[in-house]
Amino acid sequence: MWLLIAFLAVPLIEIALFIQVGGIIGLWWTLATVIFTAVLGTWLLRQQGVAALNNLRNTFGELRDPTEPLAHGAMILFAGALLLTPGFFTDACGFLLLIPAVRAIVFQKMRSRMTIQTFSMGSRGPAQPSDPTIIDGEFEEVDPSKRPTHSPENITKH
Repeated sequence: MWLLIAFLAVPLIEIALFIQVGGIIGLWWTLATVIFTAVLGTWLLRQQGVAALNNLRNTFGELRDPTEPLAHGAMILFAGALLLTPGFFTDACGFLLLIPAVRAIVFQKMRSRMTIQTFSMGSRGPAQPSDPTIIDGEFEEVDPSKRPTHSPENITKH
């Protein structure tokens, strides 16, 4: 239901804002403003996207929970879609999502409405503190009586 309301309300808000702003500053200044906000939004999106990607890489490198950096990346991606959509309302929402403090508030609101049951890194269960005296590896027991021999008669020359 909320999605239907959004699909109806957002275009109506945008049309109303275009009419109001166009009546105040004129058609050409309105179009110039829309183009300027798209260019500025694209530049800001690129800056924020690179920072979010670096943060995500660091999180994976340190074996920390990647939930927050992934959420920030998704919000930056959504902000980009809003900024590339022509309109003043969508641009305002997109610019708001590019502010890290706003994203943090949105993330906290989303997190409070969700429950994470388990989290693990890799295929071996929850991440353990690294111990330099432990060597992780795989082995296979070999029966000594069935071990191949490397006697001269078993070696073929090519």
